[in-house]
Amino acid sequence: MKKIPLLLAALAFVRMAHAAASDVSGRGVSSAISAVTVYLDRAVVTRTAALDLAVGTQEIVFANLPAGLVDQSLQVSGRGTAAATILDVSARQTYVNFTPNERVKALEDELRGLQKQFRVLDDRAATLNEQRDFVKRMLAASTGQIIYPLGAAAGAGGGTAARPTLDEWQKLYAYSEETFGKVAAELQSIDTQREELNAQKAAREKQLNELRGAGGRGYKTVVVRVAASSAGSLELSLAYTVPGASWTPAYDARLRSAERVVELTYFGIVRQNTGEDWKDIALTLSTARPALGGGAPELPPWIVNVLRAQKDRGDVVELSPFEVSKSTERRQAFNQVAPAAALTLAGSRLNSEITDAASAVTVVQTGVTSATFKISTASSIPSNNSTQKVAIATAKLPASLQYQATPKLLDAAFLSAYTVNSTDYPFLGGAMNTFLDEVFVAASSLKTVMPGEKFELALGADEGIAVQRRIVQRFTEDTGLTNSGKRITYEFLVTLTNHKKTAERVVFKEPLPVSRDEKIVVKLLTPAERDVGTTDKPREITREADGKLVWRLDLKPGEKREVALKFSVEYPNELAVAGLE
Repeated sequence: MKKIPLLLAALAFVRMAHAAASDVSGRGVSSAISAVTVYLDRAVVTRTAALDLAVGTQEIVFANLPAGLVDQSLQVSGRGTAAATILDVSARQTYVNFTPNERVKALEDELRGLQKQFRVLDDRAATLNEQRDFVKRMLAASTGQIIYPLGAAAGAGGGTAARPTLDEWQKLYAYSEETFGKVAAELQSIDTQREELNAQKAAREKQLNELRGAGGRGYKTVVVRVAASSAGSLELSLAYTVPGASWTPAYDARLRSAERVVELTYFGIVRQNTGEDWKDIALTLSTARPALGGGAPELPPWIVNVLRAQKDRGDVVELSPFEVSKSTERRQAFNQVAPAAALTLAGSRLNSEITDAASAVTVVQTGVTSATFKISTASSIPSNNSTQKVAIATAKLPASLQYQATPKLLDAAFLSAYTVNSTDYPFLGGAMNTFLDEVFVAASSLKTVMPGEKFELALGADEGIAVQRRIVQRFTEDTGLTNSGKRITYEFLVTLTNHKKTAERVVFKEPLPVSRDEKIVVKLLTPAERDVGTTDKPREITREADGKLVWRLDLKPGEKREVALKFSVEYPNELAVAGLE
């Protein structure tokens, strides 16, 4: 009989040892965000956790993840000394009666505190108003007759109170004036405090509205099942896609006029409202657009049919030429896995040897359809929709300079720099600050420029190139043997002066009337027609398709050039012509 307790104790010990070695089910881990890849409309977050694995199958639990996590995007990988295999990964939604997002909870607590302060002010204001009304009633009573005893009939033992003396009147009014003054001053102070509280409330409500979508009243829990055939250490990485994150490009373009080089600094303006703060993470920005899906949308057939009246109504159904329906890929685009995240393959074997980590460096990776920018320094971006500006890259691009002018509209020359995107990555469209050497010129925008594509930077007006336009003459004369027609002759003179110490190219345009009627004849007199080229065969002077004349002049330092433009417009007297100056 004594052997039975010993046997039971031995069996219990074996079970405990087996559980400790192979059945650590539902094991919660402490993880931290180590890397984030931000796309134009979402982000892929990577969390890492350091584990000591025992032999057997166990569940690793990542708790309190964002409620907006896309389940289909889960990806798990690992490295370490343990020989382990990832079996599967799953996610479940958890709803709670509290706010799991600490930032949202703090704002909600602050708003509740502000509501209490509002109630205190309202109660105090009500007390002050009662005090003021009491003094008003007291003044009103002192100026009338008081009948007593209460309810007694006149002449039945009743009487009237004696009127206050002059001294009592003065004391009463002094007291009421002092009371009214104190009440009014305190009510004004309460109004001021209420305005300040309203401003604080509006600010916190705005922040809360931005954050509440990411926090909500729930979160997700991800469970990873891992089978280990030998014990050891394991660094487990969990990647998932979340909405509420984006980045937009921005640029600083600086022209070094002496070197004729454009220094273009590429920035990323990152913001996120995912429900998790990103602290000291490896940040990557991608130009890929996973929202568009993997392929082109399918074109539906173009159906043409006979118009038919509806049976239940007398009106006629209008048939649209295109019955375009949203594709399933488009509707489910947000749930698609981003390029950097894919479903984990069950049974993938982890490395059993430790490998050295590579040093973090600024890397630009270009693919067939997109580019990724790995930011070299660690970044911290809070989950409050605030913007964070990170430097992506700097490129020095050789530029050719050219001044452009439209003398008829403005006597000024505007400098433009023409350069080519000689990098391996695209410049996405975004805001741009332009500088001429160290002087800020303008805030503008840059259109998307692909590698190898030429683009222009407008650098503002430069007084170093003087432009002047004046009318030499304008006269009207009769034409034809019987004076049946009219001819109007225009003559202009454009003067360009290069006050700079370098040779510069100036391009300016002048309008030449374009006739829309064969009876209206426009003749170019100066310059001669033989000296004017076309867009196919450009010369120093070129005529564009819309009739504009374009001069391209290379001015030496200090050179002054005068350019004459003379033309005539002929038409019959009986024809009313519009558009003439």
